[in-house]
Amino acid sequence: MVLKNAVVFHAPKSEGAAAFASQLARELERAGVATAVQDAWSEEPFPELDKAGLVCCIGGDGTVLRSARRVVPRGIPLFGVNMGRLGFLTDMSPRDCFNNVERIVAEDWRLEERIMVRCDVRDPAGRNFEAHGLNDIVVSRSLPGRPVYVDVRIDGARLANYRCDGIIVATPTGSTGYSLSAGGPILAPTEHHLVMTPVSAHLALGRSLVLQPASVVELEVTSDSGAIVSIDGQDEVPVASGVRVFVHQSEHITRFVRFRAPQTFYSDLAERLEGQLSSAMSPGA
Repeated sequence: MVLKNAVVFHAPKSEGAAAFASQLARELERAGVATAVQDAWSEEPFPELDKAGLVCCIGGDGTVLRSARRVVPRGIPLFGVNMGRLGFLTDMSPRDCFNNVERIVAEDWRLEERIMVRCDVRDPAGRNFEAHGLNDIVVSRSLPGRPVYVDVRIDGARLANYRCDGIIVATPTGSTGYSLSAGGPILAPTEHHLVMTPVSAHLALGRSLVLQPASVVELEVTSDSGAIVSIDGQDEVPVASGVRVFVHQSEHITRFVRFRAPQTFYSDLAERLEGQLSSAMSPGA
């Protein structure tokens, strides 16, 4: 197999990412791959996606998350080049990327499939919508200092009426993000379970719950001030009291191009978490 068409998305506020995206596009063009470049957050139509065999994401994890939602429902493989900080979702540094252009063109890689999460928002006022995320769906408070009230049901069975800062429903990929900082467990990235984690719950079950793959979480907002539904921490939609948010595993998946062995997830995790801890404990941090 030989790659014929590619798209390069880059972070919008990084001159370095934009410059590297253009460089990579030139390298791929020289190797015979028709390549188009765009800001990952652009709202402009991008028909080149329809024939792309690969999407290169130049930036950090935020760029990868945005790109994952943009390729739905096409299922195009994503390849992340880290120009950010943690880089949980990226696979290579810019230098390693240039050293592996021949392998990219030859499609000499393995594919790693990860589940996505979907929310269906049902508003009594008729403002219904659906969204898909790679990391998480969050229903959270809309006003600083005031908790949100969320009535939670799982597979139709009532769990609790939470008074909290928010409810996170995360994928295994998202388990190392907001859910982790809220006390949730870390799941291996290719698992097929969602995890529900309440944020600062008051007088209610404050533990995370790992859900069955087919489970549906129903979150009904009962706060007078409403709430915010957030997708991957990037797209936010305000909702009113009475809105119900149904969250479950998406019918779409994200495919990642990987050049390294699968078991590097745990060593990478340890390295990144240790780096965060060292940074937090260093003088002046």
